[in-house]
Amino acid sequence: MKLQVNIIDILAKNIFYGELEILSGKISNLTKLSDEPKEGATYALPGFVDAHVHIESSMLIPSEFARMAVVHGTVATVSDPHEIANVLGIAGVKFMIENGKQTPFKFNFGAPSCVPATSFETAGAVIDVEGVRELLKMPEIKYLAEMMNYPGVIFNDKEVHAKLQVAKDLGKPIDGHAPGVRGREIEKYIAAGISTDHESFTKEEALEKLKLGMKILIREGSAAKNFEALINLLPQWSDRIMFCSDDKHPDDLIEGHINQLVARALAKGCDLFDVLKVACVNPVTHYGLEVGLLRQGDSADFILTDDLQNFKIKSTFINGELVAENGETKIKKVTAETPNKFNIGLMPRKSFSMSVPNGVVSPKIQVIRVIDGEIVTESFSAKAKTESGKAISDIPNDILKITVINRYERTPPALAFINGFNLKEGAIASCVGHDSHNIIAVGADDISLTKAVNLIIKNQGGISAVSNNKEMVLPLPVAGIMTTEDGWQTAKKYAAIDAFAKTELGTTLTAPFMTLSFMALLVIPSLKLGDRGLFDGTKFAFTDVFLEEV
Repeated sequence: MKLQVNIIDILAKNIFYGELEILSGKISNLTKLSDEPKEGATYALPGFVDAHVHIESSMLIPSEFARMAVVHGTVATVSDPHEIANVLGIAGVKFMIENGKQTPFKFNFGAPSCVPATSFETAGAVIDVEGVRELLKMPEIKYLAEMMNYPGVIFNDKEVHAKLQVAKDLGKPIDGHAPGVRGREIEKYIAAGISTDHESFTKEEALEKLKLGMKILIREGSAAKNFEALINLLPQWSDRIMFCSDDKHPDDLIEGHINQLVARALAKGCDLFDVLKVACVNPVTHYGLEVGLLRQGDSADFILTDDLQNFKIKSTFINGELVAENGETKIKKVTAETPNKFNIGLMPRKSFSMSVPNGVVSPKIQVIRVIDGEIVTESFSAKAKTESGKAISDIPNDILKITVINRYERTPPALAFINGFNLKEGAIASCVGHDSHNIIAVGADDISLTKAVNLIIKNQGGISAVSNNKEMVLPLPVAGIMTTEDGWQTAKKYAAIDAFAKTELGTTLTAPFMTLSFMALLVIPSLKLGDRGLFDGTKFAFTDVFLEEV
């Protein structure tokens, strides 16, 4: 195959008219026909790479994620499979690898470093040091995935440092996860060999990490959005920045992927070549990916576009194969099994009843405060609304009951209160609950909570929403967090349940289900709820829901 196009040479910061010759999946010849780009000719450039993503958060198996992502010019991902690993362990990681191999898309998986994410919650599996070693020895595993246990790094936890040492011994990069970590603590974290961070939520934090030698990933996902806070760092630090989505819901994946961040960065006035280096080149060089960069001898992984402003993609090629054209995927759907782990039965309504401490007349409670567009939370104290000695949701003040239920063994559900969801009735629930993927739900009343939770249990995973007279559920039978169904159809179903939560239940959050999924992520400050209770992420310790009497 031969193509005559305007070739974007990112590293040389040059665009020229030339001919690409593709043979056996590689660029066998690259010939310059003119020093200048040809007016009206299509542009060719390397494909985009998502530098950090949990495929599972799209609720799609890898093969379906690939079918959608290639439409937007993405040819590869750096994928941390710790979501499925927290449910199914090493077997879950191998499921992701094998399913991904059934497509031409270039998935680059990491060895999950924190399964479970903390010792303060119940997960479905454990990956110890030997498990990490087993994974890192596999050729498909390119790096040690995000070290979320930053206190373990900083305070010299033996197992944490043993996992880091395995990666260093095998010469594989180590991904970081250090939200809000600054000063001497971040210096110690970086000194342990950790090279990246995607959790910076202020420019000042990211700049400190850059100056200390870290590479910063600008994240823009369905819930966590740090683009606006960090993009002004790109012009000066383009050699040390990458783009990532981290978590991307299917309806958002229909709209775009890394190409959206490229367009937004250009609209901010960033240089074209700097932006494309961030989007295409830096992940390949940092992780040593087998992804072509539009050079002679490289794998023929590239995209064609007529639009250097909005980056609407005309065609996507991987190993010389046309995988997307004019908004349509060319990757065939594949069949897949549905491995899972779900060990509880239906929950009775009384499970969600919350008694006020004995002798307390006017109880005061700690409340989780959601920040829309962030996975960090705040907290405040408030007077509890009570009824017959029970603490209940306070709908007018947007203080709603939240619960986390252990899906791996029958235990009493954890209960607390949360602000920011603004439900006026009903409840929403999900089995996508980072990182252990227990069931998490927020509701205006106990009846609704019970209905929403039991819909998840009946379907062995998924997301659900209920009002006073209506129920909706999106089943996710793969590990309780993914579906084998078509990505576009899944996106439609997800969009419908998302709209139901907003228009009929009243939530004002941009991505209520994605936000809900992070409310059990104990390693992110400040106040979260795990299956064992309310957790203070700043102190890394459990805390009480009820405080002193008002």
